[in-house]
Amino acid sequence: MAKKILIIDDSALMRRVISDIINESNEYEVADLARDGLEGFDKIVSNPNLYSAVILDINMPKMNGIELLKKLQQNRIDQTVIVVSTVAKEGAKETIQALEYGAFDFVTKPENYLETKSEIFKKKIHEMLDVATNTRASLQRVARGASFSPSSNTNTRDNKDTKVGLSSKDRPTSSFQRSREDNTFKASRVTPSQYSGIKKGKSKLIALACSTGGPKSLQSVIPMLPKNLDAPMVLVQHMPAGFTASLAARLNEMSELNVKEAADGDVITKGNVYIAPGGKHIKVMKEGASYVIRLNEAPAIDGLRPCANVMYDSLQNSNFDEITCVVLTGMGADGTNGIKGLAASHKNIHVIAQDEQSCVVYGMPKALASTGLVNEVVPLNKVAEAITKNVGVS
Repeated sequence: MAKKILIIDDSALMRRVISDIINESNEYEVADLARDGLEGFDKIVSNPNLYSAVILDINMPKMNGIELLKKLQQNRIDQTVIVVSTVAKEGAKETIQALEYGAFDFVTKPENYLETKSEIFKKKIHEMLDVATNTRASLQRVARGASFSPSSNTNTRDNKDTKVGLSSKDRPTSSFQRSREDNTFKASRVTPSQYSGIKKGKSKLIALACSTGGPKSLQSVIPMLPKNLDAPMVLVQHMPAGFTASLAARLNEMSELNVKEAADGDVITKGNVYIAPGGKHIKVMKEGASYVIRLNEAPAIDGLRPCANVMYDSLQNSNFDEITCVVLTGMGADGTNGIKGLAASHKNIHVIAQDEQSCVVYGMPKALASTGLVNEVVPLNKVAEAITKNVGVS
């Protein structure tokens, strides 16, 4: 049976284009269309367990995409939402907000009609749906709908009086939802006094990689780190150009550390987190007595630019006393080969991987865990503590 998708977009053209793309595959079916967030919310409430994923625009009348995500969060309604956004400066900021309010991930919306017909856009939509609809959250939600749905109700669009699933009062909360709302899963700020004097006088660096689910997950890591953390951090988050500046700005607002989008020539110093700009690879190079950020626009590797493997590979020529490698949620295996290269070159590394239960997508940490190089597997809410415990504070 084809997985059902809801499209919420005020543009009739985009609704048709995205519908055509989705319906090209036998795996998916556009089950419903909505012209704004208010209409979309009504459809979700009427069919809470029907949709394997929701395609959501941001800028819409009546209720925009951000407002819809907030309303879903406030009402504890679990949906797997893929935002389709422009790369405009304002849109980038709103996209980061959408991820903060629970969106699964985003695809950049083409800026003209010809690009909407491109194979690149089609591939992005299908690849995102393939990942999103196979997450534990999506599969469990739809399974609940199938188990509670009356056998006579085969067309929810034509029978509006029959609701799929239970009432909101009786509807169980998904494991995905619980993992983000239950207090036991919330990260807390690290108490620095517990970790003073650790590896004192050593030269240390933290190198972190993440992908799908990363922007939201990073909010449970970076803001929890103390301002006197005894190592700088370089970070690769898979994102296209135009979005990482907004991500860095939002994390900087929340953090004691200074978080910035890395610039070519930045001298790496403690108290700073350097996020690789979307569309550029990041390397750490020794220049004189300092370590410096170098960016380049070399071809994407396995479709990725920035690519975490490039970052880790560059560290093979460093002479840090220890490199703490951290890999969080994300599809694929980026980072694994780079960390394997560090181990093969006899670098002193400490490897931290996020656990399966707290990952949005258990891909990158899983690939890394299979190498046997991981020193610690921890839930998301314990990553900041694991980092601080290893590098200490100054």
